[in-house]
Amino acid sequence: MTKAKYLLVLCAALALMAGPAAAQQKLRVGKAVTNAFTFTPLDVGMKAGIFAKHGLTIDEYNFGGSAKLQQGLAADSIDIGIGSGPELSFVAKGAPVLGVAAMAGKPALLCLVVAENGPKTVADLKGKTVSSSTVGSLTTWLVRELSRQQGWGPDGIKLAYLGEEPTQLAALMTGETQGATVQIAAGYRLEEQKRGRILYRFGDIAPHFIIHVIYARKALIASDPEAIRKFLAGWFETIKYMETHKAETVDVAAPIMGVSKEIAGRAYDELMPTFSRDGKFDPEALKVLARSYVEMDLLPTEPDMSKLITEKFLPGAATN
Repeated sequence: MTKAKYLLVLCAALALMAGPAAAQQKLRVGKAVTNAFTFTPLDVGMKAGIFAKHGLTIDEYNFGGSAKLQQGLAADSIDIGIGSGPELSFVAKGAPVLGVAAMAGKPALLCLVVAENGPKTVADLKGKTVSSSTVGSLTTWLVRELSRQQGWGPDGIKLAYLGEEPTQLAALMTGETQGATVQIAAGYRLEEQKRGRILYRFGDIAPHFIIHVIYARKALIASDPEAIRKFLAGWFETIKYMETHKAETVDVAAPIMGVSKEIAGRAYDELMPTFSRDGKFDPEALKVLARSYVEMDLLPTEPDMSKLITEKFLPGAATN
C-alpha cells in the first residue's frame, strides 16, 4: 500500500471512529445538592461511560437546594433535575416540569444526630430544640413527623431553621440546639471524631416514601422525549453497575461527598438498597408525600399526584 493510500484509509477509519462521538447529544443535568451520596450515580455513570454509551454527553450543574434546582429548571438553565420528592409540590404550584422517575425510596440518607453527652433516646427530645435546613423542607417535615409519631403532636420538638449542615453542627456543638438533621455521612463523621452520635435514622420513619425524584422540563418532554428515555436508561444501568462495583463507586463518591473512603463505603452499604431499580412511583409513598405537603403548609390541600408525574419514559415503558 502506498503512503497516500495508507493516509486515505487512516483518515477514513478516524472519521468512522469520530462519528459516534459527533453524534453525542448534550444534556444539562442539575443536582439539588452537591455532596449527597444518593446523587452520585450521575458522576459514576459519567465516569464509567454509561451515559456516553446511550449517546449522551452530560453537562453537570449543582444547586444550593430544592428551590434553586426548580428555579434552574423553570429558567431553562438545565434540562433534567435530580431532586427530592417534596419538590413535586412545585409541580402542583405550576412549575413547568414533571417527575419522570422515582429515584430513591425511604429517607435513609438523613439522620438526627446529637452531641456525645446529648439526649440518650428519642423520648428525651420532647421539648428540646432540633435544627433543620429551612421552613417547609424535607428535614423539617421529618422532625415534625418524628414528634407526631411519638404522640407529642407536630410541635413537640422545637425547630431551629439553620440552613446548611456546617451551621447546624456548629449550633449542636455549642449547645444552642440538642439535635441536628443531617446526611448519614455527617453522622458517621461525627461518631468517628467522637464529637457526637446518630440518635435516629429517618429511614425508619416512613417505609413508604420517595426521598428523590428525577424531573424533566415539559418543554423537553414535548420536543425531545427520546433524550429523557436515554437519560433514564443510562441512570438505571448505572444503578446496576454500582451494585457490583462498590470500589469504583466509592472512589468516585468519596471526594464528591468530602469524606474518607471508609465513610463513603458505609454510606454505600446503607443507601444502595434505597435506590429504585425501575423508577416506578409507589402509590402508598405518593399518599405520604401528598399529606406532607399539607402538613408543611406547602399546599392547602392534597394534590392529585397522578398529574405531577409520568412513567412513560422509564426503561421498558411503551413508547406510544
